[in-house]
Amino acid sequence: MTLPRLGDHPLRIHPLVLGGNVFGWSADRDASFAVLDAFLEAGGTAIDTANVYSAWVPGNPGGTSETLIGEWMRDRGVRDRVFLATKVGMAGGDFPKGLTRDQVRAGLEGSLARLGTDRVDLFYAHEDDAGTPLAETVAAFGELVADGSVAMAGASNYSAARLAAALDAADEAGVPGFRVLQPEFNLIDRGGFPSELEDVCRDRGVAVMPYFTLARGFLTGKYRAGAPTPAGPRAAGVLRDYSGPRPAAALAEVDAVAAETQATPAQVALAWLMARPTIVGPIASATTPSQLAELMGAADVTLSAEQVARLDAVGGR
Repeated sequence: MTLPRLGDHPLRIHPLVLGGNVFGWSADRDASFAVLDAFLEAGGTAIDTANVYSAWVPGNPGGTSETLIGEWMRDRGVRDRVFLATKVGMAGGDFPKGLTRDQVRAGLEGSLARLGTDRVDLFYAHEDDAGTPLAETVAAFGELVADGSVAMAGASNYSAARLAAALDAADEAGVPGFRVLQPEFNLIDRGGFPSELEDVCRDRGVAVMPYFTLARGFLTGKYRAGAPTPAGPRAAGVLRDYSGPRPAAALAEVDAVAAETQATPAQVALAWLMARPTIVGPIASATTPSQLAELMGAADVTLSAEQVARLDAVGGR
C-alpha cells in the first residue's frame, strides 16, 4: 500500500479518511477515543469533521465532534501526526449558513478553539453560498492560507460550474484556490459527483475526498431484505432510502466481488472508490475499533479492471 501525498503537505494521507460525524452522536467520548486510537495505530492520518457535527441530534448545538477530537489530540499529544479537516458555511445548531469573509473567519476561530489547535490542514466551504460573491469567499480562504492558520482550502457540495467559477475567481485574485473537493459519492449515489464535476477536478488538479462512501452503511451488507434491522439511529432512514431493485442489484454485485477477492462488502465498496484516479481518500466513519479495522483493510484490496467495470455498471438510483 502506497500512501499518497496531498500536494506539498508534509503528511502522507492514508487511503481511508476517518469521518468524524459519529463522534458525540452514535459514538460517545470513550467509543470515539477508542476509534481514534485504533485509526492512528493502524497508520491512519486524515480525520474529517465539521463545526455542525452533530447538530442534527435534538438539543445538540453542534461542535461536539470537533471538541472530542480536540480533547483526544491534546490527551494523546498527537496533533502533528494528524491531517485535520473541518468545515464552515452550513447551517445547523448554533451555526448559520454563509461564506462571507466574516463568517469564514469566525468559523475558523471557533473550530480552532474547539479543536485546541492553532491550525487546520484542510478547511472546507461546507456548501455553496450563492448569496455571497465567489470572489469574497475565495479571498477569505486565501487570507487564512496566507496567515498559516489553514494549510489548504477545499469545497464541499459544489456543482461543476460553481467549482470551476470559484477556481477562476481565485486565479483572478491571485490567491490559492480550492485544492480538494468533498462530494457525496458511492457505488449507488453518484449524482453528487457527475462526470462533468470529475472532469473539472481532473483538469484543474483538485483532489477528491468523497463522503457517504458506504451509502450510510447499506454497502456494508448489514441492511438486507428479511434480515433483522440493525440497531442505531440511521437504520430506519437507510432501509427507506435504499429499498428497491437497483440498490439490491448493486449490493449483489458487491457481494460477488467480495467473494472473489476474499474481502468484505464494505472493503470492496471503498476499494472501488480508491481505484478512481481523482480520489485520494474516501471518507468513512466507524463506531468501534473492529469496524475501523475492517474499513482500513480496504486499502489492501486490489480490484481487477473487469471487477471495476462490473461495479461501474450497477450503480445509480
